[in-house]
Amino acid sequence: MTEFFQSLGMNYEWAWGTATIAGILLIALPLMLSVAMIIYVDRKVWAAINLRRGPNVVGPFGLLQSFADGLKVFLQETIIPSAANKGIFLLAPIITFTVALLAWAVIPFDAGVVLSDINVGLLYVLAISSLGVYGVVMSGWASNSKYPFFSAMRAAAQMISYEVSIGFILVCVVLYAGTFNLTGIVNAQLGHGFGIVNAYAFNLLLFPMWVMFFISALAETQRVPFDLTEAESELVAGYQTEYSSMSFALFWLGEYANILLMCSLNTLLFFGGWLPPLNIDLIPWFDIPGIVWFLLKTFFFFFMFSWVMATVPRYRYDQLMRLGWKVFLPLSLFFVFLVSGWLMATGHYG
Repeated sequence: MTEFFQSLGMNYEWAWGTATIAGILLIALPLMLSVAMIIYVDRKVWAAINLRRGPNVVGPFGLLQSFADGLKVFLQETIIPSAANKGIFLLAPIITFTVALLAWAVIPFDAGVVLSDINVGLLYVLAISSLGVYGVVMSGWASNSKYPFFSAMRAAAQMISYEVSIGFILVCVVLYAGTFNLTGIVNAQLGHGFGIVNAYAFNLLLFPMWVMFFISALAETQRVPFDLTEAESELVAGYQTEYSSMSFALFWLGEYANILLMCSLNTLLFFGGWLPPLNIDLIPWFDIPGIVWFLLKTFFFFFMFSWVMATVPRYRYDQLMRLGWKVFLPLSLFFVFLVSGWLMATGHYG
């Protein structure tokens, strides 16, 4: 893209800056539109599972409901509690929203279609996603209310607990692929399946790791059945209790941007990213653009997120902690040993 702007007569510095801004907008604007639409899809899935209609009034089939909700919160008054720390109170949703967008800089939508194809892309995503807890903790503390504060403590413990097991799960992925680059991780999934299946769709060796990663992703994004930070039965609305207007909307947008990020990571790390599901000569899989496969797989995982939310009851907090520390952590450690042993025995080095 830099070369294109240079061809228009710009010098290299201006062309590079313009190309970078254009690349950011090409990701951020469709992502914001996607967040609005998946909120609609989320509500429709819940409604269908509960035998209800869901949004169906604003626009055709209710498609404009999310935009109507966005306009409503934009026009509402922003109320800040008198005893709150106003600076941190307003900074918390901004951090949550900004951090949710930053991680998308290294997400490849297709071969070569990525804003920044850095060699440590997976480490970057892990580091950026870990910062999300700061927005929750800051909002809970700055609200000067006991319910948001309890929610903030829960969020900190919950995210730290599941990031430990996620770290070991990602170690298995990196050991197999031999790289932290997300494009390289996708390319390492080309046609393997121990001769049992032509597994472009998923890695048989890492499939148990995907199950744990998917469940941990639910905990990382505070989705049902792990939404203990927003448990209305004991915490009202959790860390969002004192928020209103656009400050509340930024939390909402950041949450769904994080959900989409986790869905895309499920696709990239375990299900072949933009690669077609199977390599079959009779079906012209490769005639379909890679970005279409990426979006379809990501949408499938989002549907699974919605499905779980509509059907699985909330865990108790002790069950949440026990699952993370006593089940996922030992299992992920065992699979690090298993995967590394298999790679050494077969001579597979990425």
